[in-house]
Amino acid sequence: MAAGATYEPIATTTAGGSSTNVTFNSISGGYTDLVLVISNVTAQIDNMGITLNSDTGSNYSRTIMQGYGSTKSSSKNNNQTYLYTMYKDTSGGNPVMSISQFLNYSNSTTYKSVLTRQETDSGGTKSVQAMASVWRSTSAITSISINSGNANFNSGAIFTLYGILVA
Repeated sequence: MAAGATYEPIATTTAGGSSTNVTFNSISGGYTDLVLVISNVTAQIDNMGITLNSDTGSNYSRTIMQGYGSTKSSSKNNNQTYLYTMYKDTSGGNPVMSISQFLNYSNSTTYKSVLTRQETDSGGTKSVQAMASVWRSTSAITSISINSGNANFNSGAIFTLYGILVA
């Protein structure tokens, strides 16, 4: 691998507290993968989701593994209308971070795989989640929309999209 940075910031948006959606449009195909980092979300948001290229059809599938304190669980869902990127403690107030990696996002011959990791602290109980998702489309990803699901993003929530440069 070449020396130097391989993550290149593409765009950053900081929420102002009055929106339920953040969208990154006109994403270049000049990277190997994309990484979306969502941080400082403290609003009472449940089941934050991502749609790709404005596709709200039943073209998303996911497998979720979760640890919440000493409790563990997993689930699998097919034919969903969006990708989960974050489950949020509905009591709010504790910052959440989510990192999603969009693998081989510009390839026009394969479905798109997305790996997401998230952590939160729900009233002193730590929660971690890992999600493996698929968008059943061969289209290159040119737009990513993050939807809060049930409330406005809090002021100060940060959304940053990175491109991973070809090594």
